[in-house]
Amino acid sequence: MANPQRPLSPHLQVYRWQVQMVTSILHRATGIALAFGALAIVWGLLALAGGRESWDAFTHCASSPLGMVLLFGWAWAFSFHLINGIRHLVQDAGYDYAIPQFVRNSWISIIGSLVLVAAIFVFAVWCKGGAA
Repeated sequence: MANPQRPLSPHLQVYRWQVQMVTSILHRATGIALAFGALAIVWGLLALAGGRESWDAFTHCASSPLGMVLLFGWAWAFSFHLINGIRHLVQDAGYDYAIPQFVRNSWISIIGSLVLVAAIFVFAVWCKGGAA
């Protein structure tokens, strides 16, 4: 008979955090963030279709400090989810399963997403946020 005092499975206190764990958790979390960000896109499209007043209200919210933080977070979530999804596709094709390559590619996903979102925002600032 099993000992009722012993836990059935190891808890998070037992595990040492590794980059592979972080990218797996972040991939799921960014997927959820992208779903909520899609609602903001729908709001923007409805505001655009609703006329000048509704569009001005939307841009006022989106350009507020909180709106900019949310926009930056959504852009990073998109960048990370995209790059990490490509990493998963490469692994699904049967490549880079060795531990050193797995760790390297996890770091590439994290650093690459930060570089990509920085490039997006630098380009947006360079274009002054307006359509060409």
